[in-house]
Amino acid sequence: MSAPVPTASTQARTLGDPVPHGLAPALLGLERALDEPREGVPGGGWRWAVRQRMAAVRDALLPDVESSDDGWLAARSGGIARDRDALLGRLSELGPEVLESPDADRVRAELRRLITDIRHYVQRVHDLAYDAVELELGGEE
Repeated sequence: MSAPVPTASTQARTLGDPVPHGLAPALLGLERALDEPREGVPGGGWRWAVRQRMAAVRDALLPDVESSDDGWLAARSGGIARDRDALLGRLSELGPEVLESPDADRVRAELRRLITDIRHYVQRVHDLAYDAVELELGGEE
């Protein structure tokens, strides 16, 4: 009796999720905080809540994505690392603005755009992980 042949999905499960598990809940928490009404909250509660959720997103983005040593995958993983650093930079720039900017609607819109960009980043990380598994298993040439 022969051993079962691993498929891309079983191989991906053994490698683990390439994106930190805390990122999806952190993004959801930030979205919910952005959806809360700003008026009627004493002491800038909305701003502090958003700022705390931003910190959770930053903490979830901090771990490095594993890089690949395989030619074209190495270039893509380097690009993904640069994208992550750029997202972290944008998040850092928006941190003080959330607390200090008089135009909260503009900051809210920028944070929504950042959430969309982070989701695109997550998809690229998943695509890279899939391609690495496909390459390891000898996918289509």
